[in-house]
Amino acid sequence: MTDVAPKAVVLLSGGIDSTTTLAIARDEGLACYALSFDYNQRHRVELEAAANVAKALGVIDHRIVNIDLRAFGGSALTDDIDVPKDRPPEVMNEGIPITYVPARNTIFLSFALAYAEVLSAPDIFIGVNAIDYSGYPDCRPQYIKAFETMSNLATKMGVEGRRITIHTPLIDLTKAQIIKRGIDLGVDYSLTFSCYDPQSNDEPCEHCDSCLLRAEGFRAAGIPDPACT
Repeated sequence: MTDVAPKAVVLLSGGIDSTTTLAIARDEGLACYALSFDYNQRHRVELEAAANVAKALGVIDHRIVNIDLRAFGGSALTDDIDVPKDRPPEVMNEGIPITYVPARNTIFLSFALAYAEVLSAPDIFIGVNAIDYSGYPDCRPQYIKAFETMSNLATKMGVEGRRITIHTPLIDLTKAQIIKRGIDLGVDYSLTFSCYDPQSNDEPCEHCDSCLLRAEGFRAAGIPDPACT
């Protein structure tokens, strides 16, 4: 009799955090199903990175779901609002940044929850982090705990006693620690993309919060960013 690996749904944007999260889930012996979103975001080039990462890390299936969050806007990523540039770390962590997309993680996790039910997958992985981007309300541990509680109340799986768990393996790690963990797991970070405001040639702007956090993460880890070589 052949052992069948338990299934997991992994939210995959194509950036450092979600890529490392996928590598962790795979390292735990799970059969990974990756889920990405084309939400008409400014940085849609990240979807190409997500596809490359999914292929490199050998997911069972990678799906890209289309939802148009520009219909609501309210964020520099989904509206005609300038993306902040060259902000120091202390400013990045003051309040909720304009790059926050209203209810984005709730929307993404809801899709992941539906997919998990279809797959009978008890595990959902998301690469949220409460240290480098503590200004995002939907990256906090208490939010994840609340969503997990809701998941087990609102699904057939949960009601039948097949508990659904939301995993956040990066929640308390710095960007440098995340990068080191990924390197240990063999992640090729040259495949990833982090910029919120790509140039016309789809190259990173190197000045938005996401680009600066990425650069500082590699610097602190003492590892050259392979996407810049």
